[in-house]
Amino acid sequence: MKEPGDKTGIAVVIDQSKGEGRFTDVKLTTPLNPDLVKKGNAIYTLKCVACHRLTDEKVVGPGWKGITETRKPEWIMNFITNTDEMLDKDSTAQTMLKICVARMPNPKLTDEEARQVLEFMRSNDGQK
Repeated sequence: MKEPGDKTGIAVVIDQSKGEGRFTDVKLTTPLNPDLVKKGNAIYTLKCVACHRLTDEKVVGPGWKGITETRKPEWIMNFITNTDEMLDKDSTAQTMLKICVARMPNPKLTDEEARQVLEFMRSNDGQK
């Protein structure tokens, strides 16, 4: 189902899947860790901004707005660190691939860097 005003063309679905990969239980902190947010922003600027916006705008890949509200943290971290297997086996990732311009390359992030990006995504979604 496409949400009103959604410019991405990607259906907004709350996905309960944790995806394919080693992350099965990601512990989130409240409040957000500002150091992780800052480092995640730097990674986004270096490796992600060319294809992803912080809004709901789709460029090459989908915009990141609301991602932490529609995907479990485990799914996000599995996608970031296990991109190829997720695109090959995960039904949600495969659906997104059909809509996107190109297959996402593996960003080759460490688990720690993936956690930093997740914290930055949470911040982008207005979590405190």
